[in-house]
Amino acid sequence: MATGHTDPQRRARILDATLDLIAEEGLARVSHRKIAARAGVPLGSMTYHFSGMDDLLREAFGRFTDHFVAFFDAHLSAPTDVGRVREAVADLVHALSEGSQRDLVLAQELYTLAARQPAYRELTHEWMRRSRVHLEKHFDPATARQLDALIEGLTLHRALATEPHDRALTLEAITRITRTDTRAP
Repeated sequence: MATGHTDPQRRARILDATLDLIAEEGLARVSHRKIAARAGVPLGSMTYHFSGMDDLLREAFGRFTDHFVAFFDAHLSAPTDVGRVREAVADLVHALSEGSQRDLVLAQELYTLAARQPAYRELTHEWMRRSRVHLEKHFDPATARQLDALIEGLTLHRALATEPHDRALTLEAITRITRTDTRAP
């Protein structure tokens, strides 16, 4: 492994280690020392690459939200007619709720931070805005906003339920909300 300033992946490893530790131990238990050990970097790398824990967390959670927006893009960029978009949104909800426990935990940790600290609220607002960009390709802005909230809620309910609802119920909820769209049948 490269050392010093010649290690171009060091910053990325630190960010990934930060997210992994938050997902495994919770934000309150994360420290520079634990992150450096997990990333396999000297402790001094933490202050070389980041001005402090807030800087590190904002960048790590920014990386996380980029991952989610790419996931939205992968599901919602191809369909063109409203029926297929509804199906794609249902697929998205089920993929998110049945997917990575890590992502679910990280999203909730970010929401908790955002509820307490305005800098993180700005990050979640940007995440929501970027997610709605994909939805607004198919629905008016008001419908896209409602659908974005529905996606979050259905994903969380399915992920945490002892008996998650089925895809038919997901599709029914999506159809109900998108019927209010002036462009949808």
